[in-house]
Amino acid sequence: QVRLVESGGGLVQAGGSLRLSCVASGNIDSINVMGWYRQAPGKQREMVATITSGGSKNYLDSVKGRFTISRDNAKNTVYLQSHSLKPEDTAVYYCSAERGWGGQPDYWGQGTQVTVSS
Repeated sequence: QVRLVESGGGLVQAGGSLRLSCVASGNIDSINVMGWYRQAPGKQREMVATITSGGSKNYLDSVKGRFTISRDNAKNTVYLQSHSLKPEDTAVYYCSAERGWGGQPDYWGQGTQVTVSS
């Protein structure tokens, strides 16, 4: 019912910046929370940032001050702007969408690889 397509991943040197984009389509009126998760090899998927329909934002502690989540409602797009990237940020980043408010996404994008070299 909701399709999420990410773009913007790639290889970047430590200290660099990237902006990830996620375009949503389908029954997007049902979505209350959009977000970004990431999963590194051998680790569990973790929430990176979320933004609610009211504009409230939440961040993983390790990315606070470095990452910014935003949205453009006219384009049905959510962004994750990152700077001061660290090798520890290397992961597959997934866009997410949730109909509720409980931190359990209902829809996922295909993922985009972010690799930060030291």
